[in-house]
Amino acid sequence: MNDFPRWKYALVVVVLLLGILYGVPNLFVQQPAVQVTANRGATVDQALKERVQGVLEKDKIAFQSVEINKDHLLVRLPVGASDDQNKALEAMKTDLGDQYVVAPNLASTVPSWMLAIGAREMPKGLDLQGGVHFLMEVDDKDVLDKQVQRYTDDIRGVLREKNIRYQSIGRGPNGVVVQLRSADDRDAARSAIQVKVPDVVVSDGASTGDSFTLNASVKPEKVREAALNTIRQNQATLSNRINALGVAEPLIQQQGESRIVVELPGVQDTAAAKRVLGAQATLEYHAVDQDANANDAMRSGNIPPDDKLYYRRELGPGGQKVPVLLKKKIIVSGDEMVDASSAPDPQSGTPAVSVQLNATGGRKMLDFTTQNVGKPMAVLYIERTPEVKVVDGKEVRSTKVTEEVISVANINGVFSNRFQTTGLGSNKEASELALLLRSGSLSAPIDIVEERVIGPSLGADNIKKGVFAVLIGLAAVLVFMAFYYWLFGLIADIALFFNLVLLLAIMSAIGVTLTMPGIAGIVLTLGMAIDANVLVCERIREELRHGSTPLAAIRAGYDKAWATILDANVTHLLAALALMTLGSGAIRGFGVTLFIGILTSMFTSVTVTHAITNLIHSGRKKLKGLSIGSGYSDRTAAA
Repeated sequence: MNDFPRWKYALVVVVLLLGILYGVPNLFVQQPAVQVTANRGATVDQALKERVQGVLEKDKIAFQSVEINKDHLLVRLPVGASDDQNKALEAMKTDLGDQYVVAPNLASTVPSWMLAIGAREMPKGLDLQGGVHFLMEVDDKDVLDKQVQRYTDDIRGVLREKNIRYQSIGRGPNGVVVQLRSADDRDAARSAIQVKVPDVVVSDGASTGDSFTLNASVKPEKVREAALNTIRQNQATLSNRINALGVAEPLIQQQGESRIVVELPGVQDTAAAKRVLGAQATLEYHAVDQDANANDAMRSGNIPPDDKLYYRRELGPGGQKVPVLLKKKIIVSGDEMVDASSAPDPQSGTPAVSVQLNATGGRKMLDFTTQNVGKPMAVLYIERTPEVKVVDGKEVRSTKVTEEVISVANINGVFSNRFQTTGLGSNKEASELALLLRSGSLSAPIDIVEERVIGPSLGADNIKKGVFAVLIGLAAVLVFMAFYYWLFGLIADIALFFNLVLLLAIMSAIGVTLTMPGIAGIVLTLGMAIDANVLVCERIREELRHGSTPLAAIRAGYDKAWATILDANVTHLLAALALMTLGSGAIRGFGVTLFIGILTSMFTSVTVTHAITNLIHSGRKKLKGLSIGSGYSDRTAAA
């Protein structure tokens, strides 16, 4: 009797049933859909649903259903109705206007009970399913402006430290311009700046009367270094933001000196991606000018040179905007924040964002609050949103900049790197802002200069070729094993089929994105998986040649071949692990598929085949031969 514990039978049955359950969703075809998401101030409700249904019925566009899913509306269209999807998209964009973001999507047709237990179809990569392509450009002017502003503050601090009198310090055409009261002051300022601020080139400017000028321009190598650092930081920031979105295997790479390419496979809804990637949202903390009247400045247009006029988010009596005069100097900004989380304010219950600054930002905030207890400080919310308008039949891209004062509050006490910001419009807005701040603030604004939604039809040919390659490879292996090892070959074929099912099930369950390199990994896995069965079969043949009984040969074949199978697969696992951890993009996708495939093949090729083999042969006490290929099917072969 060939021993095989009952718990192993139960394990095989349970694993194979779970594999089938979690692999079946890949047979369901996704249907085209249109998703509607509300912009700020708009809502997704029953009225919107009825409005969308009216638009579709008016334009005679066939649809399957209109559903409200949490914070968005989803219009499901019949499978294969890609033309109707485009028509519905244009009709809804025209009717809904700028209040809503209308985007194409692919809706799952997997039954809800399967989705409830986590059984869903495997997401496909950009080369198979399509996705979103962005070309983003960094604002070089903003990079230079920030550099000049930084050195302006540094030079002002140096002159104050050395007690050098100056008339004014401001931005000039080539950098910082310092106006001093005498030639001696200019000479002293030049020496101090050259020592304390070595990144600028200082030169004498024109002198008129009692005004003596110094020009300080940023060194070209420092400007270039700042631009390169900006690209690198923005790439890292975008990567963090995409990770927060949950997009698998994104492509983020530099193009030229000021552009970044972002590709998000499997994403058809551009709304969420553009809100996180395209929008440049951050916070800045400014002091409020108490010596000037904001209403007078708004009416007359006379704004103090160190101030800038902003408006409160909340409207005043009569629906009018409330002006606020803020100091231009930034206390701290988004790039000095290391963590942010959204939670209702414990006292008022209003949406709030808890902020943690880095050491530099904490020192700045500590210094400011120490000197300004009891004085007001404003929180400025800045958002840059890309816009596309059609002018004379051509797309014109621009950027809408929104600057709103979301909070003005007195500083009640001294604080440094941990504090809370209130005054946000909704919990959703607070959570989105916390996500942006937590992922990292962009070191310079980026604008989307090119946007493409790659439809799934472009990947249809790749999918057909990939499936054809898998089927051809699987069929070749199945035929070879059945022909060469007879019954044991058929058992290996059954295990190989379940290996493919388990591989797809695990990839679907953990959300691995399927790409063309992933399909190559599947084909390679199927070819490698059969090696274990070849080793077992040849070991059983060898035991039969040495005179062992059939049942003893089966037992010895699996026991003695296991060590070799384990050694071979461990080396493959190490190679796949290296591809997963050190590779990126397509290489990482290939490594993930290969790693999972090796694990499933070790289970199916050994445990599953052993269970089936034992089930067939263990009850036959007078077994004298095995159907394991030429020369071993004769019942007298092992006599």
